[in-house]
Amino acid sequence: MGNVTLDSLVKRYEDVTAVDGVDLAIEDGEFVTLVGPSGCGKSTTLEMVAGLTTPSEGTVEIAGRDVTNLPPKDREIAMVFQNIALFPHMDVHDNISFGLRLRDYDDEEIESRVERAAETVQMSGMTDRMPDELSGGQRQRIAIARAIVREPEVFLMDEPLANLDAALRVHMRTELQRLHKQLETTIVYVTHDQEEAMTMSNRLAVMNGGQVQQFASPLVCYNEPANKFVAGFIGSPSMNFFEAEVTEDGVETNFFDVSFDPSAFDVRPGQSVTLGVRPEDVAIEDSTENLTDPTDAFGATVDVVEPVGDEVFVYYRLDDGSGGATPTGKETGGESQLLMSAPPDPELAGGIEGEDHRVQLDRAAIHLFDESGDALVHGLAGQESPHPEAREVESN
Repeated sequence: MGNVTLDSLVKRYEDVTAVDGVDLAIEDGEFVTLVGPSGCGKSTTLEMVAGLTTPSEGTVEIAGRDVTNLPPKDREIAMVFQNIALFPHMDVHDNISFGLRLRDYDDEEIESRVERAAETVQMSGMTDRMPDELSGGQRQRIAIARAIVREPEVFLMDEPLANLDAALRVHMRTELQRLHKQLETTIVYVTHDQEEAMTMSNRLAVMNGGQVQQFASPLVCYNEPANKFVAGFIGSPSMNFFEAEVTEDGVETNFFDVSFDPSAFDVRPGQSVTLGVRPEDVAIEDSTENLTDPTDAFGATVDVVEPVGDEVFVYYRLDDGSGGATPTGKETGGESQLLMSAPPDPELAGGIEGEDHRVQLDRAAIHLFDESGDALVHGLAGQESPHPEAREVESN
């Protein structure tokens, strides 16, 4: 059983707390990814699971055993690092079998395991080659094969695709998914690339500031983020955020209003919230067939258009009603900017800076977060304002 349990795991370095009370229960056979920005504690957490770093507090269990104080060789794990680190003077066969020879496996068992591992990573017939004769993807496959021959309870992978080019990373993502299904072994994977995490994992542990912000399936993290950080980190492009206030008729921002019945949700008039909506849940008026429950339209001015092939990104400036469009920029928290992701359209792709559009949001995909950033509401569909006059005013 390759289950992994982390209980109140803490790692301190003098006055810096790199990992702050991580609790995770990873099931046997799961592919779990620790994902988050640089410095969030994900690699340190993996190193504590591997035994490369000793926890300041808490325990690590693998396959039901407390391994907190055991050396890596006694933990039934195998690790694949970002830096491939093959032995340049050894051929593929000797690189794969190195760990087995250290453990004095007999020759017959070594040959059998090397053959199976090479076949698993599609490197059969290439075991007599030297590392400098291989491509980057092939060398990474050898590093994975070297881990496979150990037949561990758990694979630990620390950004193993980071040094590969973009096309090869996509290919290796598919290879790792295939490998996971074939081996049926637990994999704990670390990456800062949320797209990589979303495509491969059974569950994500989204980390920030040394803590797990959410531990759930990729789609739950995407559709029902636990807080504003997860909502902004998971998904590319990132979610749009606007400061807002709850009214009796819905919410008001500096740029637009959204009507709904607050009594149907855990919000109250006068409450300060953050409204979040993803770029794909924004559409131009009269082109809203992909929106489940469109809000009333509001004005937006084209700032930048980015055609990227299968979609078009349109950055809008929003008018705050004070007589002009407010300046864009990170220093304003992005409140005056709205990003829309739309299907490819020659007319839209050729949009002109300064062009005025009327846009709508999908009420069913709007998220509300409280002042501390915790999620309050995921979707406002079917709960319009109980005051019809509010919608009349909003639409005028």
